[in-house]
Order: sequence, then C-alpha cells, then structure tokens
Amino acid sequence: MSAKDSPPENRPADEYDLPWKEAIEGAFPEFMAFYFPAAHAGIAWAVGHEFLDKELRRVVRDAASGKKFVDVLVRVTGRDAVARLLYVHVEVQTQRDDAFAWRMFTYHHRLIDRWGPDVASFAVLADDSPGWRPAVYRIEVLGCEHVFRFPTAKLLDHEHRLAELKREANPFALVTAAHLSALRTRRHPARRFAAKRELVRLLYTQGWSRQRVIDLFTIIDWMLALPKPQEQQLWQDIEEIERKADMKYVTSVERLAIERGHKTGVVEGRLEGKLEGKLEALTRLLTRRFGPLPQWVTERTKGASAEQLDIWFDRGLDSTTLTEIFGGH
Repeated sequence: MSAKDSPPENRPADEYDLPWKEAIEGAFPEFMAFYFPAAHAGIAWAVGHEFLDKELRRVVRDAASGKKFVDVLVRVTGRDAVARLLYVHVEVQTQRDDAFAWRMFTYHHRLIDRWGPDVASFAVLADDSPGWRPAVYRIEVLGCEHVFRFPTAKLLDHEHRLAELKREANPFALVTAAHLSALRTRRHPARRFAAKRELVRLLYTQGWSRQRVIDLFTIIDWMLALPKPQEQQLWQDIEEIERKADMKYVTSVERLAIERGHKTGVVEGRLEGKLEGKLEALTRLLTRRFGPLPQWVTERTKGASAEQLDIWFDRGLDSTTLTEIFGGH
C-alpha cells in the first residue's frame, strides 16, 4: 500500500445505515424496480404508498436487542382485481449476521400477526462477504416443518458491472455503485476520492431534477466519507463540475446547509466533535422522526455536553417516543 493510499488516523468511519434509509424513503418505487422488479410489477404505484415507520417499531421494537438496522415498512396497493392493500417490509443488511434469517422470519411473522397475511419481506444484502446469502429459514420439530423464503438482492453481484451501473437511469444503480465503491476503498482515501468525484460528476449527466441531484449527492457524500483535505479538494472540483454543466445545484446554499448539519453534516458534526453541529444534528433527526419538538426538549438539549448529545442521538435512531430518548422530563 502506498503512503498516498494509507488510511490516516482521522479518516471518517463508514456509516451506511442512515444514507440507505434516506435513499429508500426518497425513491421507494425505483428501489423496488431496481432490486425486486417482479414485485414492483405487482404494485399499483399510481395509487401511492405510505411509510409506516412508527407502526413497524411498535411491532418489532424488542426483536433487535438494541442494535441498529435499516428496516422499512410500506403500505402499497396490489395490482389485482380487488386492489387489496399490501405491506412491503424491507431490510438492508450492511454486514454479515448469522442470525439474519431468523430475524427476517421473526419480523415477518410479527407483521402478519398485526396486519394479516398480505405482508411481503425483502432483503438487500449490502455486506462484503460473497458467500453469505441467507434467503430461507427452516424450522422442524417432531415432523412439523415451517419454511420461510424471502427474496434477496446481493449488492456484490453487481460489482462486475460497476461501469454499467454508472450509466443507468435508475437512481439506485448509482446508490449501488456508491456503496460498492465505499466497500472497495475503505483503506484507500486517494481511490475513494477519485470514485466519489466520478459519481458526483455523473449526477449532472442523467437529466434528473435539481432536488434528486441534491438528495443523491447527500447519500453519496455520506457513504463515501473523506478526510478533511480530500473533502476540501472535492468541493473545489464540484464547483468546476457545476460551472461546466451550468447547474448550481449542490454548491452555495446547499453546501452551507450540508456543512452546518443537514443530512451529511449529521455525521460530520459528530465526528468533528463540534457541539453546535451535534445539537443541530440531534434536532434535525428528532424533528424528522417526531415532528415539531415540544419546548421541554429544546430546554433539555440546550447547554448539554457533547457526550450527552451523542447518547441522545444514538437513542433517537431507534426509539419510538421522545420519552424513551430523554427518560422523562
């Protein structure tokens, strides 16, 4: 490994959970079309869809033993004669877990117990273990057998066509390319810089809306975290990319918002230890999950230490109420 590619002491740690959550919520039909096209074809997308995060947490809150997972539950309408309501449960697993199939089985049956049989569970395997492919859970006791199979999409299966992914119109082709690039360049900042710059450049070649470009940029920026010097160089390159494309999408106002704590700044503020960034990150997370915050939360967080803000932030990722996060008031 060259000195240029050696991982510096302060290289940001990769965090994949939140950017995946953002990506799925921002473009769920495209997510299903890219990874599970057969299921996508069975859904009447024109009717709309609804995310049921709070309902999902109520059903599975004690199944994850405090661990963080990317899981979503979406209510959709089936493309059939009776247009019945369906419930689509999705898990994105970013590291190998030998208990994953059991968790899928457990979640699926808890959801059936709550909403009936019209529940479908899907898994995206975003880990770096080629041979790990859980897709079935089987129970057999005294001749009584239960087999649960669930569709999976393995991101590593797309690695051989990374160049092709960068040309596809579906935004999840680019999200997949970003995640695979993050896995490839974990210990190579120089290569990561080049991969990230290329992905950002491609954002301006697809004819996407301004908001989609900004949303995908924040996801790419989050997945492919860079050390500060490379990050500053990237911003200079982005300004040049936008000048040539005549599209001032990410720079100026968007850059300021990101650096002050919006989406990717959540990670940046936590890593750099900036108290103001931590507070803003926590406030944005809680507002996104629970809506306008009551006065007691504002008073509770004002003047809190960096360590305490980190504790509340981590609780906020999985807790279902503000009381769970702050322990009463």
